[in-house]
Amino acid sequence: MICPVWARIINRKSINNLMETTVIIKKEGDWYVARAVEVDIVSQGKTIEEAMHNIREAVELYLEDEDAAAGSGELVIYPMRVGKDAKASPSPC
Repeated sequence: MICPVWARIINRKSINNLMETTVIIKKEGDWYVARAVEVDIVSQGKTIEEAMHNIREAVELYLEDEDAAAGSGELVIYPMRVGKDAKASPSPC
């Protein structure tokens, strides 16, 4: 299967409790909220550095659970445009 450059397919399975995840950080009020996208874990901190430290710790705790670390297979991250003038996006793959 060939996917367009804007689609990312990620295998959520970890090897030896090592996983790479995408972290999105968004400022919400006085806090920086960090979300590990592939495992749907959220944490926060007063600074970006603190939010990254906290999300890393949360993901590490998540990976300690062997069932969670095994994951549930593939995840597709696919950006989409919406709005009056947005063209329909093609299928992810």
